[in-house]
Amino acid sequence: MQKQLITWQLINDSLQQHVPVMLLYVLQSNGSSPGRAGFVMAVNAAGAMEGSIGGGIMEHKFTAMAREQLQQSTTNITIRQQVHDKQAAKDQSGMICSGDQTILLYPVKAADAAAVQEIIACLQNHRHGVLQLSPQGLQFEATDLAGEDYYFTQLSATDWRYRGRIGYRDHLFIIGGGHCALALSELMQRLDFYVHVYDDRPELHTLLQNDYAHEKHVVSDYRELAALIPSGSRHYVVIMTFGYRTDDVAIRALLDKRFRYLGVLGSKSKIARMFEGYMDEGIPASFLSRVHAPVGLAINSHTPEEIAVSIAAEMIGVRNGHVAG
Repeated sequence: MQKQLITWQLINDSLQQHVPVMLLYVLQSNGSSPGRAGFVMAVNAAGAMEGSIGGGIMEHKFTAMAREQLQQSTTNITIRQQVHDKQAAKDQSGMICSGDQTILLYPVKAADAAAVQEIIACLQNHRHGVLQLSPQGLQFEATDLAGEDYYFTQLSATDWRYRGRIGYRDHLFIIGGGHCALALSELMQRLDFYVHVYDDRPELHTLLQNDYAHEKHVVSDYRELAALIPSGSRHYVVIMTFGYRTDDVAIRALLDKRFRYLGVLGSKSKIARMFEGYMDEGIPASFLSRVHAPVGLAINSHTPEEIAVSIAAEMIGVRNGHVAG
């Protein structure tokens, strides 16, 4: 979200300084397009720019186009499709990664200033909102977007509409605030996860040092997690407490929950012993089969940072539909 925030702040600063500014926004994408729906970029007439619509020669071409339009006395809203295939009959982006994306060039107006400031406040305060773009302009609603992350329809050059989510989509709940949690928090907040950390040790130095988590909670007992962490199709949970017993308490607290991802840190022998006990107790195999344990991709990781990378890679695979949740 930090990249988005910086982009919208450039737009706001440009409006405040009366510098013409162009919003570049990916409305839709298909296939292996490097720019996904919701990618945002800003270019102003003074040469400043922030954000990205996918990079490469295509982005270079569109930033030049934006600057050229900003030098004109009047600018119009433009929608361009870009096909990432040099064999395409038209709308070639200059890239060969396949797929396509639809890009909006929107000259931001003084009348949009209030909506832009609301978007900035939304991102700064970790709230949700909905951005709406259409030939009528830019609007923002301080509400969550039900269903898909974005909606785009176009009947003609003057009849189209986009609605997209602003704010955090995915929440990561880390149970345990040790060294691995600190490294994972730093990495996942950069990957646009809203990070919650829970521990039962209020004076734990790695918990106190963790400035990357958006929320830190001290619990008296990990049984409290049953009431604190709700089920959710966008919720990811990683259990990494300081020992076998507390891991077990946390797992049992979450038995009735449904998450997009649930992982437990530990050696293969530890996990095997835990799961054998659970099966002997009659804990449903349907629950155990959903648990990523040992958590993370098998890359022979050892340090907290390496472990964080392995877990992050697995969660990104789940988020993008490449790895089963």
